[in-house]
Amino acid sequence: MAAAAAAAARRGRGSASGGGVVLLCLVAAALLMEAIPAAEAGGKTYYVGDAAGWGRNLDWWLAGKTFYAGDVLVFKYNKEYHDVAVVGGKGYRRCKVPRNKDTVVLRTGYDQVTLRRGNNYFICGMPGHCDAGMKLAVKAW
Repeated sequence: MAAAAAAAARRGRGSASGGGVVLLCLVAAALLMEAIPAAEAGGKTYYVGDAAGWGRNLDWWLAGKTFYAGDVLVFKYNKEYHDVAVVGGKGYRRCKVPRNKDTVVLRTGYDQVTLRRGNNYFICGMPGHCDAGMKLAVKAW
């Protein structure tokens, strides 16, 4: 009888600790989900320049926003006059669209770009437009 009681106690203790481990894992997972920014979970969509669209001098539009990898920028513009070139820091600073196989130039008038972690640079590749301020630098966390 004592052996049966001891075995029952061990089974009880074992299942209680197993349940405790599961509960602890669930609590840890819930806390982790709260710590992950919403953008990581699915990304937020931003319309560049809001209702005005892709244009010059967009520092006002960037103010107060925090971007995350996975967020999507939507560039709306008149495709007859503008485009969106995804460039590196050098192309951004020089207002030059590199002529290589890795350069992406979008021309639909409604382009969507998913941000990658780090600095993301965009310029209008039409002559003189970037120099006139039609460029955007976005840091994504």
